[in-house]
Amino acid sequence: MSDKPSRNWRRRIAELAVGFTVNKLQEYLFDFLLYPFVIFKLGLLCGGIIMSVLSFIGCLLFLRFYDWSKRDWLGIEAVKSLKDYSGTSRLRRFMAWLLCRGDYIACVTLSVKFDPFITTAYLRRGAFNGMNRRDWRIFVLSWFVGNAYWSVACFFGVSILAWVWLKLKIFFSF
Repeated sequence: MSDKPSRNWRRRIAELAVGFTVNKLQEYLFDFLLYPFVIFKLGLLCGGIIMSVLSFIGCLLFLRFYDWSKRDWLGIEAVKSLKDYSGTSRLRRFMAWLLCRGDYIACVTLSVKFDPFITTAYLRRGAFNGMNRRDWRIFVLSWFVGNAYWSVACFFGVSILAWVWLKLKIFFSF
């Protein structure tokens, strides 16, 4: 009896674990530390522009690496089957319905939750085949929607924290 299938599964699980870990680490450092800090220091407009440019470059590099490696280290290609979901979960059926309404509706929906790299990799036809004109439109729309949303969310979050800090400082200064 061969041990090869179990080794392949272990290798695949390890690949996905490393891919998810690296992606989550990058996401937390960029989205929850660097982005709010830059928005706090430079304001909504200037900070948002700087972080949007960094996001564009970073996501494009991740997409290029994803294509170059020809490895599905985030399970994106496996998740593409969500569009065809027909099970009993109402939420998953709604998501499948929404993702099938068209590229731009799916792009906007995914862009609020995911970065342009994941949104573009998920929505493009085929795998590891570079970017065509349609993919570039999806990437740019996702980049714009995601960064506009995240810049405003960070600005409000930082503003609320600054207001609370000021109120606590005044309260404890008596």
